[in-house]
Amino acid sequence: MVFSSLLFLFRFLPLVLILYYAVPRRLRNLVLLLVSLVFYAWGEPVYVILMIVSILISWLGGLLVDHFLCLGRERAAKASLAISVAAGLSLLGFFKYGDFVLRTVNGIFHSEIPLLALSLPIGISFYTFQTISYIIDVYRGSARVQRNIISYGAYVTMFPQLIAGPIVQYKTIDRQLRRRRETSDEFALGVMRFMAGLGKKVLLANNAGLLWDSIRVMDTGSLPVVTAWIGIAAYTFQIYFDFSGYSDMAIGLGHMFGFRFLENFDHPYEAKSASEFWRRWHISLGTWFREYVYIPLGGSRAGTFGLIRSTMAVWLLTGIWHGADWNFCIWGLYYGVLILLEKLVYGKRLRALPGVIQHIYCMFAVMIGWFIFSYNEIAGRMGYLAAMFGGGGRFLDNGSIYQLYSNAVLLVILILGSTTIPLKTASCILRKVRNSNTATVVLRGAFTVAVFLLSVAYLVGDSYNPFLYFRF
Repeated sequence: MVFSSLLFLFRFLPLVLILYYAVPRRLRNLVLLLVSLVFYAWGEPVYVILMIVSILISWLGGLLVDHFLCLGRERAAKASLAISVAAGLSLLGFFKYGDFVLRTVNGIFHSEIPLLALSLPIGISFYTFQTISYIIDVYRGSARVQRNIISYGAYVTMFPQLIAGPIVQYKTIDRQLRRRRETSDEFALGVMRFMAGLGKKVLLANNAGLLWDSIRVMDTGSLPVVTAWIGIAAYTFQIYFDFSGYSDMAIGLGHMFGFRFLENFDHPYEAKSASEFWRRWHISLGTWFREYVYIPLGGSRAGTFGLIRSTMAVWLLTGIWHGADWNFCIWGLYYGVLILLEKLVYGKRLRALPGVIQHIYCMFAVMIGWFIFSYNEIAGRMGYLAAMFGGGGRFLDNGSIYQLYSNAVLLVILILGSTTIPLKTASCILRKVRNSNTATVVLRGAFTVAVFLLSVAYLVGDSYNPFLYFRF
């Protein structure tokens, strides 16, 4: 079940909200835990067992770490931490990377080891990272141990951010789990944020995806340069509006239930370097790797060699985290090299260039990155890359002109929608009516209702509704 579905919008969410607000406050974490397990089990009931095992391992691990720390037994606490983290990573590794390892071994040694053929548990990368960060933070003393298994289970399984993040660190919502105050203002803010994300996903990402899908299946041997770049631009916008829209919906749902999740995107396509892009894109993942990998490895404090080692380790792991295929590894290493070049070679020269040139450089690098990310077949990848740089033999043809003409409005909306222009425009309008609370409420309500109705109309009339990060 995904948020951008009629089932979720008209059945699951209304029933959950009614149940959540009908019970006493002391039972609301239990309600969140139960409905989240139902939400997760909707698609793959068997993997609920895996999630429960992961919850128990990390919860018990946190208790043991805290117990040994209180007794002053540092080595025992560290051993408990290591065992718990290793257990969580083992589950992730077995289910997500087992077949990838076997395929690689078969390819290198020409063996025929049977593949496991296991379906990937939805959201396992996200909730595994949450459980690991919890145990580490308990060990570090930056988070209090959670002794209530219901509250801890609600944290891990919380359906708003379960299957695609943002990655919520326990220390950021510890107090909210223990006591939070749901208000009508928070709820209204959540509804508006959810609808904004729904519009991003359904109205923008889905249409960008249709354009990309129509181009990626064309014969790359005769694909014009312009058409190839239109295609990769469409994918660039699809993955942004798809994922940032889902994050907006998750943050909005959090508000509805009294939680405040940290932001996950900050208009990354306005960045002027690859480094800045990744400070704005999937912020929760970048924060996780910085706190639990980059800094412990020494980061920039360990000299040039330490910087290279830490950066490449983070980016190799970032690529592997995104998927069990070589294109994800290459994609991660690509960004690692690019960011190191910016830090060690040409960063100062880049910052001295006009802002427009910096932005063009950044978006070129990002689009090449998304090209690597999008293809896991080597033949298709190389053919499309060649077409992007003239391998198709033509720069422009009638098909390219048709694609530009028929998608001009969509492309303009996608470009503008990925910037801060819509927010600034909305803020300007609201400032003009700031003395009228009624006008402000009417405008926000009209926007929310309009996006909702348009999104529902789209969902009713079209079956194309993929979610790219659904199985990461």
